[in-house]
Amino acid sequence: MYQDKLKFLRERKNLTITDIATILNIDRSQYGHYENNHITIPLKHIINLSNFYNVSLDYILNMGDTPNYPNIKTELNIEIIGQRLKDLRKEKNLTQEKLANILNTNKSVISRYEKGTNLINFSFLYEICKKYSISADYLLGRIDSPKYLK
Repeated sequence: MYQDKLKFLRERKNLTITDIATILNIDRSQYGHYENNHITIPLKHIINLSNFYNVSLDYILNMGDTPNYPNIKTELNIEIIGQRLKDLRKEKNLTQEKLANILNTNKSVISRYEKGTNLINFSFLYEICKKYSISADYLLGRIDSPKYLK
């Protein structure tokens, strides 16, 4: 799980949970819950940690061995994320309703993601990436290649 990678990256830099909580501007116990898999980390925090550690999100999520990609973008573009999600859904011949069922949510949530109204939930992103072996960094518009992981 990605929690082990978060702990590994933190310890590799000789940082404490308090240090990381300060960087993320959250309570120490809250970050501890993220590392111990008691609470799912929000997407904004995992992106901030990816940028802080200078590693790809795919690396943190244990979806690839590449610690970093060249020219990775640090900022997210919600419209690109929505379009890439829509493209993936269509490529896999899924309706919004079918994807919503896979993610245990409703069609309107998927619609808001695809329209760029809402940023995708981290749990949904993780589940999509694992199920379809697609790069989280690609889906989030941080890279253009590779799209699929081994």
